[in-house]
Amino acid sequence: MRKPVQMAIAFAACAAIVMLTARSEGQTAAENTQPKARSQRTGTRNPRPNELLENSRFIQIPGPNPVIKPGPDGAWDDGVTEASDAFKDVDTYYFYYHATGGGKGYRLGVAGSKHPLGPFKKHGDKPVLDLGPKGSWDDRYVACAMVLKEAEKEYYMWYSGYGSPPKHRKWSIGLATAEHPTGPWKKHEGNPILEDFGYVGGVLKVNRKYHLYSAYPISSAGYKGDYSPLALATAQRPEGPYTKYPGNPLMKKGDFGDWDDGGISEAEVLYHNGAFHMFYGGTHLLGPRLESIGYAYSLDGYNFIKYGRNPVAVRQANPNAAAFAEVHAIIEPPFVYLYHTLRYEKHGDDRFGWFEDLGVQVLVTQRPFSLNMPVLNIESLDSGQTTSLDQSPPVSLGHVSRLSLTAECAYSKNAARPIKIHIRASYDGMTYDTVDLYTFENDFKPGQTARKTIELDPKVPFIKVLVENQDQSRSVSDIRVIAALAG
Repeated sequence: MRKPVQMAIAFAACAAIVMLTARSEGQTAAENTQPKARSQRTGTRNPRPNELLENSRFIQIPGPNPVIKPGPDGAWDDGVTEASDAFKDVDTYYFYYHATGGGKGYRLGVAGSKHPLGPFKKHGDKPVLDLGPKGSWDDRYVACAMVLKEAEKEYYMWYSGYGSPPKHRKWSIGLATAEHPTGPWKKHEGNPILEDFGYVGGVLKVNRKYHLYSAYPISSAGYKGDYSPLALATAQRPEGPYTKYPGNPLMKKGDFGDWDDGGISEAEVLYHNGAFHMFYGGTHLLGPRLESIGYAYSLDGYNFIKYGRNPVAVRQANPNAAAFAEVHAIIEPPFVYLYHTLRYEKHGDDRFGWFEDLGVQVLVTQRPFSLNMPVLNIESLDSGQTTSLDQSPPVSLGHVSRLSLTAECAYSKNAARPIKIHIRASYDGMTYDTVDLYTFENDFKPGQTARKTIELDPKVPFIKVLVENQDQSRSVSDIRVIAALAG
């Protein structure tokens, strides 16, 4: 997390929300055996090599960013908004986040989508986990949620909390339970279950033991700002008692001159095909806080090896990005979806010293690939109106060799003309041409939903899409534009 101008304590929050059924059940390092895993989240006794490394490189494709923005003025999340984890439960992708607003500190919210790249719809108009009562250990900040699915209608949430001084001066860990990922969540009566252990990064159930990974200790000596090394605590039950691993820290910042020599931010640990995988934010010691994403892996969950070609997702690939922070992941081969806080180099809002939205990067692990990316989702467009460039995310074509666009909309029965799609080009993803690179009209079926797909061959780094309602008397609804990226 970052420091809002009106808050006295800055912290890099980590939140990870993942199903327990997707976590591994493996052997501990002390047993000197390989972890058993059946998939990313359950296990077998015969792990494969680290398949994410078999092809040697990751291909980065920025998502349709931003995917979530702060709420409108007066909303509980109208202030600083930062990423917690995303996870898939049944057929829904959940993106948890913590935010400030209404004069209160960080609280937890969630948004859901049927597609890993959105569109994400926020759940309700209140946080799903709120602050504790005055004087409690978490009456000032509630963040860093980590959710495991123990069984049907049985979810556990670990989270980081901070209370008001002078009684409470450390980030501690609490527990809550619910029957659904969106809650309602009930806090454990024995909270905090682990005192002074930083920001929760992830929880795995390994060999029937709960492994809680955390960014701790916060702002360690030699680390920039509130960056921290990776630490571990274990317990036999969700509520503990927890034992801090004597070999902490598990992973430190890079050596002087490395891309992450200023420190690493909180990191979620996933298990997939024989290895533990961790994607984390890192920054340089000198200069501003500019964060890209690195990758590390482990065969036992204790000894992590940093990938030799780090960083795997550079901020410069996303137009105007200053940092990818609070990173969490979903692995769905051949893609890895990296959900993160998106901080900008330049912005038009001066409400806060840090201006942040929520974003996603896609790592492709093999070629050929084909990725569908939602570009525009508009409930209604009035007669004669055209969307603005600001409404469209930049679509990066740097690693794309083939592109097609699909336009879809619902016409009224009295509609007279189809919608028209305008494609504009940019060399840097920031400044766009004032003339169209391509245009095409959607299929036209009054009173029905119509869809049309065209294949394009742009030789430009970035494009944006505008939609024009050519009908001067009727609005059009349920507009969707999807880009199919292949390479």
